[in-house]
Amino acid sequence: MTKRLGAGEGADGQAADGQHPAAPDALPRGSPGPESIGPGLTGAQTDRLRYLDAATRQIARGIDLDETLHELCRAAVPAFADAAFVHLYDPLPVGDEATPPRLLRLHTTDRISSQLPDAPRAQAAEVVHPTADGELAKLLEGGRPKFGDTPGMAVAAAELLGGAGPPPAAAPPGRRLIIAPLHGRTHALGSVVLLRGPARPDFTGDDMLVASQLATHTALGIDKATMFAREASVADALQRTMLPPSLPEPPGIRLASRYLPSSRTAQVGGDWYDAIPLPGNRVALVIGDVMGHSMTSAAIMGQLRTTVQTLALLDLPPDEVLHHLDEQAGRLGTEHTATCLYAMYDPVLHRLLVSNAGHLPPLLLRPDGRGEILRVPPGAPIGVGTGGFESTELHAPAGAALLLYTDGLVESRDADVLSGMERLRARLEAAVAASGPWALEALCEEALGTVGAGDRDDDIALLAARFEGIQPETVAYWYLAPRPQTARQARRLTRRTLRLWQLDTLAESTELLVSEVVANAVRFATRPITLRLLRSDVLRCEVGDDSPVVPRMRHARLSDEGGRGLFLVDQLALRWGATRVGTGKVVWFEQPLRDDQGPG
Repeated sequence: MTKRLGAGEGADGQAADGQHPAAPDALPRGSPGPESIGPGLTGAQTDRLRYLDAATRQIARGIDLDETLHELCRAAVPAFADAAFVHLYDPLPVGDEATPPRLLRLHTTDRISSQLPDAPRAQAAEVVHPTADGELAKLLEGGRPKFGDTPGMAVAAAELLGGAGPPPAAAPPGRRLIIAPLHGRTHALGSVVLLRGPARPDFTGDDMLVASQLATHTALGIDKATMFAREASVADALQRTMLPPSLPEPPGIRLASRYLPSSRTAQVGGDWYDAIPLPGNRVALVIGDVMGHSMTSAAIMGQLRTTVQTLALLDLPPDEVLHHLDEQAGRLGTEHTATCLYAMYDPVLHRLLVSNAGHLPPLLLRPDGRGEILRVPPGAPIGVGTGGFESTELHAPAGAALLLYTDGLVESRDADVLSGMERLRARLEAAVAASGPWALEALCEEALGTVGAGDRDDDIALLAARFEGIQPETVAYWYLAPRPQTARQARRLTRRTLRLWQLDTLAESTELLVSEVVANAVRFATRPITLRLLRSDVLRCEVGDDSPVVPRMRHARLSDEGGRGLFLVDQLALRWGATRVGTGKVVWFEQPLRDDQGPG
């Protein structure tokens, strides 16, 4: 980001300790440099060392690029020079990358003292095009500062300051200009130009050493800031790619989420959330937190999240999911533990099954606005290996909202977790009481309002769900014996149900699809198969059996007598799929409804 520092901004030139640095230009010309420090140290040398100590500490105080350059200008003007200009390559080289094209931009603009009122005042982000084999390019590659009256430096100064307007006499009379290259650990990064007005003494050889130290510490600060910014960018991208890019939209429930990284570290955390559609129109709500902030924590989080997704699709009870997750975490190593809460919502039965592995209990906002911290047995964290997880069944009334969150939302340096949970509950209760039922997005924003405006020590993950439920009259469910006559029976039940739902226009195609899927299930099933019809924004059909063999669509040859069933399903259905569950598999398909045929 390009930042402009105004001429009057911070003109006191205070050092990091709040005191005015000693002005080294007041020292006698030709006095010994820092390399001659010894018992005979003069007062001028002492002042120079004090200035360098304060200035370098002030430059090192910068965290990001703008702060580092701002502190350089504050340290240099007016204590050492009357104006300072900083140019940087764009883009800045990082690590072992090749040197960027010879293109410089003015990053931090003028820093002018009252002693140099006619100095050029550059506009931000003006571009300089140095000649590839010119004096400026040689200077930057060489890495050593030079005076403005050095042969060729007038040309280099004109290249640097030309974009800012005509420099004062191209190179000021005498030694009133220093160009100090900013050379990082491996690459030239840019340059700093220091100017003095006629009311001050010329720069001396000792001043050249001071300028060199200022440039060296600034270059190291730029290196640090650039690497920090790159690490923060990579860490943030890694964290976000491990979170769901979007939330599903299953019938009977509405979902919203938030994720806020810690503001005090560039390292990724282990917080995650997920929402996983399950057979039978149920949905799994998951939130977890791997302890620590590191790339390893993020990697463990990614593996645990993938494991949870795999276990969820097996349609296991929540306590079984956590049990197998704990076993998998043990294989990953015992040095990392995690907490996880797994909830399964059934919109038909208005039921919530919850199991907890050391995570914070969820918050339920009932339809009347009352908030309740759900009492769920906490269990041991994932990775401890003690197991003992329990599933708790709770009523999930239509209109209620459930909030799953990590400890960053409720824990801070001035409040413990229990106080934070009570504060969250009270805040949301008051908000609902004042404004009535809230949309989920607004509810998430209100929940985040409990977080202070200062730096956060931990990441925050939040998953919110509003239960809408599915009316029983929009669901039909049967158990059918695996017999040759079952397909015909399934067609008859489907036709009768669609007539009752006034979906006669879908009867013919749906009967055909149901017949093909049921006939395929009968071939492999040894126990009764299930047939479920659900009318929501689409007509959904699910056929379950006890065989784990998932059907695959193939193109039948002309001589084949079968093998065309799934091809018909693929052609006629809006969507279809097959999912393994703990008791076998579920094959499903969906048919579109007209606008006037939706849930009534």
